[in-house]
Amino acid sequence: MDDFKVPADFKTGSLIKAFKEYDVRGSVPDILNTDNAYRIGRAYANTIRPKTVCIGHDIRLSGPELLDAFARGLNDEGVDVVDLGLIGTEMVYFATAFYGYDGGVMITASHNPKNDNGFKMVRSESRPISADTGLNEIEIRAHEGGFQDAEIKGNRTKRDVYNDFIQHLLRIVLPTELKPLKVLCDAGNGASGVALEKLLPHLPLQVTRRLFEPDGNFPNGVPNPIEEDRRQGTLKALADDKHDFGVAWDGDYDRCFFYDEFGNFIEGYYIVGILAQAILRDKPGEAIVYDPRLIWNTIEIVEGLGGIPVQCKSGHAFIKEKMRSVNAIYGGEMSAHHYFKQHWYCDSGMIPFLLIAKLVSQSGKTLGELVTEMIGRYPCSGEKNTSVANPDEAKKILAKVKAHFEALGLVPDLTDGISFDFGDWRFNLRASNTEGKVRLNVETRGNRMLMEEKRDEILRLILA
Repeated sequence: MDDFKVPADFKTGSLIKAFKEYDVRGSVPDILNTDNAYRIGRAYANTIRPKTVCIGHDIRLSGPELLDAFARGLNDEGVDVVDLGLIGTEMVYFATAFYGYDGGVMITASHNPKNDNGFKMVRSESRPISADTGLNEIEIRAHEGGFQDAEIKGNRTKRDVYNDFIQHLLRIVLPTELKPLKVLCDAGNGASGVALEKLLPHLPLQVTRRLFEPDGNFPNGVPNPIEEDRRQGTLKALADDKHDFGVAWDGDYDRCFFYDEFGNFIEGYYIVGILAQAILRDKPGEAIVYDPRLIWNTIEIVEGLGGIPVQCKSGHAFIKEKMRSVNAIYGGEMSAHHYFKQHWYCDSGMIPFLLIAKLVSQSGKTLGELVTEMIGRYPCSGEKNTSVANPDEAKKILAKVKAHFEALGLVPDLTDGISFDFGDWRFNLRASNTEGKVRLNVETRGNRMLMEEKRDEILRLILA
């Protein structure tokens, strides 16, 4: 990247509304369209200066045309494009690093509404591109245009990376480490069903398949199991038949969500805890990165096993950067993003599935038994979202809540939004980086009634 300077008065999102803090997302075609995709492709090439870039798309209907437009932008800048076709986000991360490409682009809007789409962009070694590391420059260059065609245009080829990706997963968790557990896998009509059909023949698991057919029309709703109304089909399937555990993915399967043997949904916070626990028992003394939304259980587990807990702002770009800087072996967000040093510090939805299957296979405990004590020691609210019209409204809400508790003599942690610690309970309130929402998380030390009381108290303050 050259010495391009971001103007002092620059504000991300002010030029092309789809640009967020660490990716690009917007409705198609009014905000994000093929013209913008082409311009962003050229701007990406002009900023990052890659020679070869791989691109994939998830099951959203606009994916192929946006891929084509982005690829044309790269080609016109003289960049060669490797078309990965229909894949998941973690496969772009895999392909970029494993094959040594200079960059990678995933076309996805993750859990956003059906008509949205977007771009997650990385440079070599799958290093993230965020507002602080090139995304602002890409936005400005896309807006300004004035590109000069390369003397020799880049070419475009296709590559099927599924086999190499599956072998990568099977090196992290060996099939011989798994017992023939009965597992419900819910792909939600997203892209994970395609990858699972490639992976499952290698595993001894007895799998009940649900909604494996990829369908960008989302006939059963956009797959996003963090939302309670999106869990109902999975819950019913688990109630109808006994399983050792259940797992569900979002549309681009960079997140996965777990259900215990009784069909109870397990908050991602506790999955971070048991993954950290399992990893540190094999690799004591390593650093574990976590986000500020819910923290006490993670800190207790990591410190108890001799690990180093490291707090970091929420968001995949920030977690990955922090993990690299401290050489962390694992990073976890309560939003069900899990990051692994073995996966180039990137998030994966398949690796946690395999690790949980391994843990249940080898521990002699059910998934419910593994998390019950954690849930009792640190009950949490789950993420409670309040919709806002715009970023300014979100800022006003955070400022109001911050002033309310500062008036009581408390000092907030401003790592991400605002966090206040009262000794026996704490909360975090932050504005979403991807949606028009303010997100609240509350936890206590062993007191569910207090958690519910404080959750409701802060929600009333937000709405006041």
